[in-house]
Amino acid sequence: MTRLAKLACVVALASASTVWAQDGNTDNGQALAHTCAGCHGIAGYTNAYPTFRVPRLGGQHPEYIVAALTAYKNGQRAHPTMTAQAASLTDEQIQDIAAYVTEAPESADDPHVVPTGDPKKGEQLAQACTACHGATGASDITQYPIISGQHPDYLAHALTAYKTGERKNAIMKGFASNLSKQDIKHLAAWFASQNEPLYTPNFGE
Repeated sequence: MTRLAKLACVVALASASTVWAQDGNTDNGQALAHTCAGCHGIAGYTNAYPTFRVPRLGGQHPEYIVAALTAYKNGQRAHPTMTAQAASLTDEQIQDIAAYVTEAPESADDPHVVPTGDPKKGEQLAQACTACHGATGASDITQYPIISGQHPDYLAHALTAYKTGERKNAIMKGFASNLSKQDIKHLAAWFASQNEPLYTPNFGE
């Protein structure tokens, strides 16, 4: 890990340290998450425009889900549906939703998405990601998302959003701004090919 990468992780953790101050209530989260089921509870569900499969939330770090929902709420991330969903949520409700969706039962028909990039080329590019996301995209630092096993088209969408500034994060912007469209596909293919426990949750159970 380079000195700059270490500093970047420390700064990112310090700036976000107040977001996840408590554990969520899964019972409350289940009641609140009914509005999430229409997209995140359908295996292989695809966002209309731009086209990408919505992310798998099962098995994800709840602390990261809190950070993501908070980013949609405060405008650091732009997505009409997610912004509308998060706008009315309290911090406590966000905690509860995060606790539930990351532990809900697994959907039985979660499809495997074939990536369009080259995982071997992505592995080389991913060396710059290890400081925060770990070697395979499953860091123990829970404020950062597990990205291994995530849908490759979603990962490509997220990296592109950081590159264009649609998602506002100085560290990710600095990294993604140097990536070509093909680099992004390769990185997405590498992390998607890793065998980690992300899945589409079944909100009906």
